[in-house]
Amino acid sequence: MSLAPDAAGGPARARRAAGGLASGLSPLMVGTGATWIAAAFNDTERSAASGVPIEAAGFRLQYVAPDPETFRLAYDEVGNAVLWFLHHHLFDLVRSPVFDRRFDVAWDAYRSVNRSFADTVIATAPGDAVVLVQDYHLALLAPMVRAARADLSLVHFSHTPFAAPGLCTVLPDAVRRELFEGLAGNDACGFHSARWASAFDTACRAAIGHVPPTFVSPLATDAHGLARSAADAATQTAVARLAAVVGERRLVARVDRIELSKNLVRGFLAYEDLLERHPEWLGRVVFGAFVYPSRTGVPAYRTYRQEVDATVARINERFGTSTWTPIHLDASDDYALSLAALTLADVVMVNPIRDGLNLVAKEAPLLNQRDAVLLLSPEAGAWDELADAALPVHPFDITGTADTLHRALAMDPDDPERVARAARLRELAAARSPGDWLDDQLAAAEIGR
Repeated sequence: MSLAPDAAGGPARARRAAGGLASGLSPLMVGTGATWIAAAFNDTERSAASGVPIEAAGFRLQYVAPDPETFRLAYDEVGNAVLWFLHHHLFDLVRSPVFDRRFDVAWDAYRSVNRSFADTVIATAPGDAVVLVQDYHLALLAPMVRAARADLSLVHFSHTPFAAPGLCTVLPDAVRRELFEGLAGNDACGFHSARWASAFDTACRAAIGHVPPTFVSPLATDAHGLARSAADAATQTAVARLAAVVGERRLVARVDRIELSKNLVRGFLAYEDLLERHPEWLGRVVFGAFVYPSRTGVPAYRTYRQEVDATVARINERFGTSTWTPIHLDASDDYALSLAALTLADVVMVNPIRDGLNLVAKEAPLLNQRDAVLLLSPEAGAWDELADAALPVHPFDITGTADTLHRALAMDPDDPERVARAARLRELAAARSPGDWLDDQLAAAEIGR
């Protein structure tokens, strides 16, 4: 969630955030009476942090506002630049990571932010409450809370993959022990994929000699909410706009954040390879990339954005004509246009290097009206559920991805394989609801009591 001043000058009000995790979880909170403890990201939110919780659609929103520089160090320097890179296997080990005195200061800040959240939980949680802790930014929270509130049950859920056990050893020994002791302080730890749970189990045992209970619960998309969004006027207008751009051509679509793990550049290079080796597709297909910036406080992400832009410009210059632009790149974070792309696509590309889940892979089959073929990296957590119906694309194999893209594009709309795969994808994507994921966490808390 984020907070905005009331347009009439009244008190601040809650509104839905644009980001992935917050926007995915907020519908689950509606009407529960629960309290969501969230970080304050702007001045309006920080000013609300010292007040009473904000009522928001049947739940309460309580902000925590650490010192801005402390929060920046914890969020960007540790969370996004170290733990995110670790779990997504993004380190160039010849050059990074480097753990020096600056990292020591950042790790102290990370510990301090976890303490701020823990203190808020300690002060506000009702007796015998269940505390659901979300993601890698709060890995140290559980022991801090438990020391003061033994009545509370704590469940940690990781929305990222979990690093291979051997890679965890790049962390300094003291940091690695503190990290795993923090996670092991929970009654249970949950993951989207059995692969990530197994990696955690092995790495935790190696680091501290014991492991908390784990469970696997892949998050599902909100099918009803998605259908409402697809039917609204803004989305229908976006569908018409995009259909005019694509015309009679086939549409390859991707909807992603512009971040290293999503592997955008290799996807574009595979498309370039397709056009080079299969010139019959020249002028007959458009690659629509509907993306938005992410983690701009981390230098590597700003550099990657530049690489994305340069790659698209080069391919469009190489193959484009006066009547055809091969890649349509839109980085405006236009939600309606993203829904339109998934609705009209003939092929949806989801080729991450590693991904905790990837909800787009589940949203696309529920939105799509053309029996789109899903190209999916087996390194996405969603592969566990969708493997029966998706076509696999190795995230580092550009030639192989181009071959699979050619295979998918060559399937006519009435191709029996295309129709059968799409039907199976819809069935698999609709098999679970977001409420199932929430219930699994509450059940894990009960087991740990």
